[in-house]
Amino acid sequence: MRIAEISSTPEHRRATATAESDHSTALSRIESTIKSLERHLPAHPLPDSFSSELRQALAQLSQLAPFPNSTKLLVWKLSYRLWNTCVDLANASAAKIDEEHAKLRQVAAQMLFLTADVVGIPSPAFKSALFFYKTGLIWYDLKKFDSANNCFEKATDLVSDIEINSVSDDDERKLLLDLNISRSKAAWEVSDRNLAINLLNRSKNVLFGVCRNYNALATQYLTFGKTMLSASESSAVNEALKLMNEALELCEKGLRVVKRTEETLNLKELRLKTLRFIAAAHLQSDEFESVLKCVKVLRDVGIGGDHHPSLSVLAMKAWLGLGRYGEAEKELRGMVMNKGIPEGVWVSAVESYFVAAGAAGAETVKGVFLGLLERCHVSAGAAIRVVNRLVGSGLSNGEGMKVRASVVTELVSDERVVMLFDGEGAAKDRTTMHALLWNCATEYFRSKDYPLSADMFEKSMLYVPHGIENRILRAKGYRVLCLCYLGLLQLDRAEEYINEAEKLEPNIASSFLKFKIFLQKNDHSSAISQMQAMPSCLDFTTDFISLAAHEAVACRSLLVATASLSQLLNFYSSGKSMPTNEVVVFRTLVTILIQDSANDDDVLKNMKKAHHRQSEIGADLFFGKSEVGRREKNWFAGNAWNFGVRTGQEKKYDLSAEFFKLASEFYGVVSDGEIDGDNDVMVCKSIILSVSAIIADKKQGKSTMLETEVRQAIELLGRAGKILTTSSANIRKNDDQVTTIEPNFFFIYTWTAYDLYSRLSDTDAQQLLLVKNFAGSKSCNPNYLLQIGLEASQGPRSNPEVATFALNASLTSLLSSPSPDYQSVALVLRKLISIGTLYKGDKDEDSIIEMYKQAYRIMVGLKEGDYPIEEAKWLATTAWNRAALPVKMGRFESAKKWMDIGLELTVKVPGMHTYRSCMEEYVAGFEKKLNRKENESRTRGMS
Repeated sequence: MRIAEISSTPEHRRATATAESDHSTALSRIESTIKSLERHLPAHPLPDSFSSELRQALAQLSQLAPFPNSTKLLVWKLSYRLWNTCVDLANASAAKIDEEHAKLRQVAAQMLFLTADVVGIPSPAFKSALFFYKTGLIWYDLKKFDSANNCFEKATDLVSDIEINSVSDDDERKLLLDLNISRSKAAWEVSDRNLAINLLNRSKNVLFGVCRNYNALATQYLTFGKTMLSASESSAVNEALKLMNEALELCEKGLRVVKRTEETLNLKELRLKTLRFIAAAHLQSDEFESVLKCVKVLRDVGIGGDHHPSLSVLAMKAWLGLGRYGEAEKELRGMVMNKGIPEGVWVSAVESYFVAAGAAGAETVKGVFLGLLERCHVSAGAAIRVVNRLVGSGLSNGEGMKVRASVVTELVSDERVVMLFDGEGAAKDRTTMHALLWNCATEYFRSKDYPLSADMFEKSMLYVPHGIENRILRAKGYRVLCLCYLGLLQLDRAEEYINEAEKLEPNIASSFLKFKIFLQKNDHSSAISQMQAMPSCLDFTTDFISLAAHEAVACRSLLVATASLSQLLNFYSSGKSMPTNEVVVFRTLVTILIQDSANDDDVLKNMKKAHHRQSEIGADLFFGKSEVGRREKNWFAGNAWNFGVRTGQEKKYDLSAEFFKLASEFYGVVSDGEIDGDNDVMVCKSIILSVSAIIADKKQGKSTMLETEVRQAIELLGRAGKILTTSSANIRKNDDQVTTIEPNFFFIYTWTAYDLYSRLSDTDAQQLLLVKNFAGSKSCNPNYLLQIGLEASQGPRSNPEVATFALNASLTSLLSSPSPDYQSVALVLRKLISIGTLYKGDKDEDSIIEMYKQAYRIMVGLKEGDYPIEEAKWLATTAWNRAALPVKMGRFESAKKWMDIGLELTVKVPGMHTYRSCMEEYVAGFEKKLNRKENESRTRGMS
């Protein structure tokens, strides 16, 4: 069988048909996507669906390789169609090419790469490489250096097998060089410098003796060299020199190879430029002799030499580096005479000379400036430009700043310079020079260099004429000079300047500065007088009073600060519209006064004023609305409370009472967003403590309260009593919170009210009712009742009925406890027995006996020491001693009761056994005597 017959079997034909069908499907997908892309509007961003679909179709197509040549041609056609569509979209859109666009270009390049062996298309490898090269440039511009490098490498692979000598087309030769340079740039961007330089070295093989190629490669060497030079490292400078020398060598070779004059001009210019950068590199590495050699070569080149402005600067800096200031000065003065040198270069050279020479070169620099005036007839505008270049946007710090400032001040104060700005024609330049010096002085002032600032401000005044039309500007200058000398603490000099300013323009700024001077001098009375005179100024605003207060606080002059704030408050009373809320001023004033405890009276006075003002204008207007208003109100209330606590602790009860009363009034204010009664708890507490402080004050001074004072206190305390009885002292707050008054406040209220009622006549019943109500409350405890009982049992205003009730209630409560306090129990029993004895005597002897028996019953079952031994001894001895009087009076039954009680109690008292024996003997003898008397009386009765 022949090969032709084998190849035409049915199976082979079917396979071929299937492959062609798959090719057609993939190509149709690609073409369909390209058509959609052609319809895309350039103004809209490209979606990622285009590149995604094209990559999928291309992947599907690549699996069907190899392709017939007809399919390859179709792929090339579609690739160019896709590329041209991308170009049209890029040209029609004003937006920068994005990554999606680059992806589409890459698909077009990969399509050519897949069919690079197509037949019928000239130089297919170069065309495919060109697509990858241009796509790589796009990726490079997008800073996607890995993608860019990938494209450049694929392009290089496509043309790597082509013999270089066989390439004759100019565009193809250009592509070979551009590919190497682009790969080198991409490698440089990812810090692969060795590869980057290696690729540049390879590029020397594809120059083809073309001028443009020499120029392009030398330029790239120079670019890399300049980049290395900017690193300012010694090793980097050496590498930069190597690269620049490569560039210089390429220029030399190019000039030897290229003969056409018009083509050598660019190379010659690039050679001079390279030499200048080589000189700069030598200067950076402090190789000053090499710099001078480069400059000499440049100046000697050609017929007229190179007159680039940088050469004089390089030469001058090299001479400065060698310490030869005379030659450096010659270069500098030569630059002055060279009209072709830009002014900026000249000024930069002057600065460099000045920095190198230091303070010793100040006079030289000044002479150069003034020499420029003499030889070049500098106009006012030129003088402004020179000063502006020297001053710059802001002078640097350090010694150089001071010397340069000195040069500027000497220059602008020279009569020859000032004369340039004389006359009506120079009015605009004069204004510009004044503004320049003013701004410079302002920068010094902001950096707190007040001596230089003052000097510069004074020199700026030379450019302000003395005419009446400049009166305001001169006054402004005097005011800033006053500020400078204030900063230097030269207060007398500052006062002189502000007095001059006030003569020219009497205004609030001058008045305030005078206030500030008095403040710095600690002349507080003059400062206050000056502050009080400020409202008489025509341009006065209340902001200056606020500022005066701030200044006074900063100077720790609290007297002046409080006077300023008090003055400010007067403007609120007059109804003036004010930028700051009145409550803020009051708060600030109180905050200042708080710093010294000696100001407690003033704090109270101003807080009362604040409360009075809120009563006048309303809480919402005074404190503010919503949360802000609540915070302000609570600040005053809280501070009044704190002052009440502190002054109470310091035993200043009169002030404490006033502060607590004021706190209750502030807490009682209902502001926006609050419900009436929200702060009742704090109102109640404040009132209770206020009244208790009033009582403490009277007791401390041992003075008597007038009846009117007592009734006023009772009326005030009545408000607290109503709050205490409301809802069992549980006050709802914000619907979900419950605030409870602490039990000790119930006790203080009861104790205080009892004390007040005790100061009035016929109030025993009210006192008893008050204590009974307290005893029935949940806040009561036996210790509180004990204190009330003790208070009611002693002193000139004692109430035995209240004392008895309170002590009995306390005893009941103590005994009901799981662990009674027997010390308190013993004290209560002793006090009850004492009260019964004092106020009832023998009339109610049975009740007193019952108290002793109750004490005995309490002691039964207790361990030794549980009940206080001394108290038990007291009970036993007092009970025994109580029998003495009945014995004398012949009341033997009563005496026998007391003796029996005494004997019973001694059983419970450790250490009384001896006493008990004596007592028993006495009782036995007493009983015999008693029995004998009874028998005798019975016998007498029978007889």
